[in-house]
Amino acid sequence: MPNADDVLWFKRQFHREIEEAVTGTPFDVDMLAALACQETGEIWPQLRRKGLSRKQVLALCVGDTIDAKGDGGRRAFPRTKSDLLAVTDGQRMFDIARKALVDMAAHMTAYEAVATNPNKFCHGFGIFQLDLQFFLSDPDYFMERRYEAFSPCLAKCLGELQRALKRVGWADRAALTDLEMACIAIAYNTGRYKPGLGLKQGYFDGTRYYGEAFFDYLRLARTAALPGATPAIPAPPPGSAAVAPPSPVTATGPAYRVETLQTTLRLRSEAIVSTPDPRANVIGELPDGHLVRAVTGKAVHGFLEVETSLGGAHLHGFASTKYLVLQPGAAVIAVTAPAPKPPTTGIVAVSMPRKPGVITKRSQKADAHSLNEAGQPGRNGTSPEQLRAELAAIVAWLDVEKAAHLRYRPGTGSTFCNIYAHDYCHLAGVYLPRVWWTSKAIEALATGKVVTPRYANTIEEVRANGLFRWLRDFGPRFGWRQTGTATKLQQEVNQGAIGLVVARRTVEGLPGHITVVVPETGDLTARRDGKGEVVAPLQSQAGTVNFRYGNGKTGWWRSERFAESGFWLHG
Repeated sequence: MPNADDVLWFKRQFHREIEEAVTGTPFDVDMLAALACQETGEIWPQLRRKGLSRKQVLALCVGDTIDAKGDGGRRAFPRTKSDLLAVTDGQRMFDIARKALVDMAAHMTAYEAVATNPNKFCHGFGIFQLDLQFFLSDPDYFMERRYEAFSPCLAKCLGELQRALKRVGWADRAALTDLEMACIAIAYNTGRYKPGLGLKQGYFDGTRYYGEAFFDYLRLARTAALPGATPAIPAPPPGSAAVAPPSPVTATGPAYRVETLQTTLRLRSEAIVSTPDPRANVIGELPDGHLVRAVTGKAVHGFLEVETSLGGAHLHGFASTKYLVLQPGAAVIAVTAPAPKPPTTGIVAVSMPRKPGVITKRSQKADAHSLNEAGQPGRNGTSPEQLRAELAAIVAWLDVEKAAHLRYRPGTGSTFCNIYAHDYCHLAGVYLPRVWWTSKAIEALATGKVVTPRYANTIEEVRANGLFRWLRDFGPRFGWRQTGTATKLQQEVNQGAIGLVVARRTVEGLPGHITVVVPETGDLTARRDGKGEVVAPLQSQAGTVNFRYGNGKTGWWRSERFAESGFWLHG
């Protein structure tokens, strides 16, 4: 698997040619680097580490083999050696494809055995792997071995990407999000993209689908900057994920201040109040006094299309004009970014004090302590694949469904969603409080005083409603930020990040709810609509019903039982 050093090599070698070629397109250097990683990442990183020249590396970027019997599931030309030999110049092309395999296998031990079969030959050519099916329409590209030079490879690749844009219906796009780039990569690989399947499309290597692998590589490319440049996403330390920065507000219309004087203002996905459930199209709850910026400045049915940022979450929707007051002057909508490191002075993290030698176990009834059993799993990986596996191991170890794990078992009106979320985050190396400072203690800490944690004196237990408020008020200084959609939440969690859905109850004193959003794996997936938007993330929870993996009720956080809700992320 290519690493950051391999991506940097690719950028150093080819970024100038790519930057010139993608001008006027929605593609960029990182996208092409990710595509090269996905298509021939098993080859060129090894070759360049062996000290081969750029020219040699490019010439040996071939792969995907066919023989006299075909490769099983292949449908495109040529399915077999006989298919190739039957067309004009087929023998000559076979000789080139056969020699390409033998030459590459001389450097790649994984191909040595395959190359001993005299009927085997390559059908993928160039660093972006143009398939031999195109021999029928452009034989000279292959027979003249143009794929051994970068510029012709790049031109072919960009041509196919442009055709993929048309097939997906985005031919007029000036820019693409990272997720959309992955969608185009899937269409590049398969010829089509089905939104409802998300990134689980394209070639499957037994672990990941093409779309998933491409997105991993694209995120890697975003963290690998050329000397003197700033990476789009800072490279994370081991045990944490590379999370995309919060999106800025781009609307340029007039600024407005939310003025309800008593409640939050519901931001909706459409310029209507949904019926029969008035919360069905709510995408955010804007606090009184919050700033928004108009997109068009033209009201529709009493609603104004606006953009804003809330706790780092980019929100774009429709707000009732009755509760918007024009804000004169150049109002700036601040975008909350999470602190890179938790505070070490002032209002710092706190946990429940523990007597020496006391062990808190899953098999014990819940209390205010964090788990400290022997053999607890953690999160230490340096790649999305490792991080996903480690998070799956945490879910398996906590095993919230196991009857013997009394810590999470509901009963007598009590449920323990907050404790399960804390335990998951605790094992993953992320601070989500089980106890937190009292108001009096916070006042003292803010003035620089040292405060000793004492139960029911300077610290108190935090339940789901309290976690909602804690994340809003203190989360960013401990690395948390909000994100605007369940799609973005699942996307980042799939990179190994920590994700939460948190909802605060309307009636104070009644329990709120919090679930952990976990990486998709195998058949365990989020639920998506026909447009590919996540409507129910893949979740893990303790509650009235405990489950390791599930989707829960679609949009449960929008229930009238809850006053507010939010999607939260931590790298």
